[in-house]
Amino acid sequence: MTDYGQALVLDFGGVVTRTMFETHELSEKALGLAPGTLTWRGPFAPDQDSLWRDMQAGKITERDYWMVRVRETGALLGETWSSFPQLISRARGDDPLAVIRPEFHDAMHKAKAAGRRLAILSNELDLFYGDGFRAKLPFLAEFELIVDASHTGILKPDPRAYEAITKGLGLPASACVFVDDQMKNIRGGEAAGMACVPFDVTKPAASYGKALALLGIH
Repeated sequence: MTDYGQALVLDFGGVVTRTMFETHELSEKALGLAPGTLTWRGPFAPDQDSLWRDMQAGKITERDYWMVRVRETGALLGETWSSFPQLISRARGDDPLAVIRPEFHDAMHKAKAAGRRLAILSNELDLFYGDGFRAKLPFLAEFELIVDASHTGILKPDPRAYEAITKGLGLPASACVFVDDQMKNIRGGEAAGMACVPFDVTKPAASYGKALALLGIH
């Protein structure tokens, strides 16, 4: 039987980029807001972010959470915003590479050098980041497969989302190491038979280290 190897399968969002929570200072500067205006901190201060806690408890979706933050931030500027790309484009400007995690680049290069395959499984890559975003990220060319629910309409943790990865790569689920920062998606990956690493946005290097170890990369 042909050996098609192993794959590192990444969520996008907080796994690849520094989260909006981590870049309030940059966002405030780009938006012309006073320092300290943006106070929601999500996983970095859950006790102070009741909306985040509701999302973690399953009372609202991740999309619901961000739509509230989109509308709130637009209102601070006296504008009506209705989509996440509006927040991303205004708060992060034309240089998304500036907020890509260096730990991601390191892990991606190590996995590629070791002959591991690369894939992305996202619920909202194009929906959240907007048209043209991918063109600004040349490293995406290193990924053999990108499955984005913005187009498929199948959201993690639906089993079909993970199946799209295994079928697309021609790999058994057991050959895939899946990394995501939402536990419901991790549980979905585990149910699908993947080795999974819950990504801790407060400890990115450690999270990537665990994923690489599962791929036999040290």
